[in-house]
Amino acid sequence: MAAYNLYYRLKRYIPRTLQLFLRRQLVLGQRRLHGRTWPIDETAGAGPASRHDWPEEKKFALVLTHDVDTAKGVENCRELMLLEMLLGFRSSFNFVPERYGVPGDLRAELTANGFEVGVHGLKHDGRLYQSREIFRDRARHINRYLHEWQAVGFRSPSMHHKLDWIHDLNIEYDASTFDTDPFEPQSDGVGTIFPFWVRNGAPGGGYVELPYTLPQDFTVFVLMGEKNIDIWRQKLDWLAANRGMVLLNVHPDYMNFSRRRNGLEEYPAGYYRQFLEYLRERYDGEYWHALPKDIAGLYRPGMADEKERPRATEVINAITCEGAHYVQEETNRPGTGTCSL
Repeated sequence: MAAYNLYYRLKRYIPRTLQLFLRRQLVLGQRRLHGRTWPIDETAGAGPASRHDWPEEKKFALVLTHDVDTAKGVENCRELMLLEMLLGFRSSFNFVPERYGVPGDLRAELTANGFEVGVHGLKHDGRLYQSREIFRDRARHINRYLHEWQAVGFRSPSMHHKLDWIHDLNIEYDASTFDTDPFEPQSDGVGTIFPFWVRNGAPGGGYVELPYTLPQDFTVFVLMGEKNIDIWRQKLDWLAANRGMVLLNVHPDYMNFSRRRNGLEEYPAGYYRQFLEYLRERYDGEYWHALPKDIAGLYRPGMADEKERPRATEVINAITCEGAHYVQEETNRPGTGTCSL
């Protein structure tokens, strides 16, 4: 995190082309090192002994999310929404409240059509977790936007996370982690392809954590330069076989919906369409397609029929600091990261 904070301070002085070149070189080297745990970490498929099937007796769960990082991403939201509606899907769009204008009519249109709106940090400037004081101060503003937007979900920019701090937010779920992703600035994966409950000290208090389980589009298509969706297909098939949660994060900012040549940070929107079509054709009727808030409702302790539902408290012991040592109670299987209290 210290190195990443330094990067953010210097970022404004580094040309974007050079930033991307350096990141691509770094990712290529990391990819060779982490071939055994990315895109698939076999140990992450071990669910708790008490885990039951998904609702409607489906084989796996499907959750689609979109982080809208820039004003350009806002411009592409409606086209992305229409693409998903055409193919019969719904998703969550996460906006950065104080980085660009977030039109109220866009949020209203999304929710009216069965989509969800969430909050994606506050400013997307790399400073959210710089200190406890900064986080507390920004949490007050984030909570105001959560209330105004009637949103119940949050995701941190750049997938930074200190899960014990996130208790400051008035949310039902957070989505700032992943099962495995060595290419993220804070690369400590939670080591599971299932949601889990992050409790606080209050009786019944806490939130549901939703790790993304498919590689992000920016990593695969912009940094790695992949020209097909084979990585997505491979991971999807493995997730389905392990009856896990398929959670994908796609950014409208980097999608090219036109026929013009792709820009420096763009990939064809057709790749995402191919993925959705593959889902429908290969797994028709086998997945429970849910919004993030629906998954959170399923995994929250104290809900009706709790004993018949997957219990996140049995997936993970507790998380109380950055990079905590994750342990599944049934398997006693440690995840990555170390705890510094």
